[in-house]
Amino acid sequence: MIKNIIPFILALFSFNLSFSQTPQVEVLTSGTKTSLRGLSVVNDNVVWVSGSNGTVGRSNNGGKNWNWFTVKGFEKTEFRDIEAFDASTAIIMALPVKDMEAQANILKTTDGGESWIVVYENKTQGMFLDAMDFVGEKYGIVVGDPINNKIFLAETFDGGDTWKELDMPGKQPRTDSGEAFFAASGTNIRLFRDKEYFLVSGGMKSRLFSRFEVTPLPLVQGKETTGANSIAVYTKPNGKSSDKMIVVGGDFNADTSNYKNCFYSTNGGKTWKTPEVPPNGYRSCVEYLSQKDVLACGLTGVDYSSNGGKKWQWISKESFNSCRIAKLGTTIYLCGNNGKVAKITWR
Repeated sequence: MIKNIIPFILALFSFNLSFSQTPQVEVLTSGTKTSLRGLSVVNDNVVWVSGSNGTVGRSNNGGKNWNWFTVKGFEKTEFRDIEAFDASTAIIMALPVKDMEAQANILKTTDGGESWIVVYENKTQGMFLDAMDFVGEKYGIVVGDPINNKIFLAETFDGGDTWKELDMPGKQPRTDSGEAFFAASGTNIRLFRDKEYFLVSGGMKSRLFSRFEVTPLPLVQGKETTGANSIAVYTKPNGKSSDKMIVVGGDFNADTSNYKNCFYSTNGGKTWKTPEVPPNGYRSCVEYLSQKDVLACGLTGVDYSSNGGKKWQWISKESFNSCRIAKLGTTIYLCGNNGKVAKITWR
């Protein structure tokens, strides 16, 4: 028993020690003709990415080598989000493509990206999927832009093999005119073990949605390009959400502005606090690394906070769209334009 627990204690000590050091960004690969926004990190070694031009990438050795795939029949598609379960199984979310009959698709692979099958198709005019999230390997949820102010939500209970659209008449929150969701990093919805979620919107209004409640957010809003792009919620060891959460966004047409681009809450989103030092510009993704350590990225670089989002440090001017920590591990990866993938190292 003691022998088995020693490696775990050493790993935990190393994990906490790394966050007491200064993070830096190490680029692993770039030059592929794709804009990467989908990012899923299974463990320290297995990482998947997805992006434009029908592109999906996978590494099984911590980013040293990459396998790149162009999904047949979807060569012009943008895969804005991806969820991977192991080195063989992953799900991608496809945006509408002009001149294609289907408006939105979800596809799945079980052979490491060599082949894909369509597991969900929606031809509704105006359908636009924005993000998805999973808890475990079975239950997942996908969100799409509202149609007639009705939020599109669909869920799966079998690992993405089948999807059922949610319809809760009179109970399901609705958006206002000019309010929608950004397909910026796949992190504007966060799902938890009890099948509850938090979802953030942008545009003319920026708000926080749960299954039966809507509350306003203090981020900059009032334009199509403003509002929240990403939410991170610190998850307890039991898999349930805590009261600590951070939202980031801003105005992607004014990407150097840090005006109302980040807020944090310690009471479950009831009230919000302004950082003493905010991130340096528009940010499309935010991720908790620990209860206090947080990473955010966007067009103008990467920021790190060691105190739960109160103060941010600009650690890199490299542009990235998404950042995620390993589900089973401690490695943090980032992805962005021109097929760029990076990871955080500590010094």
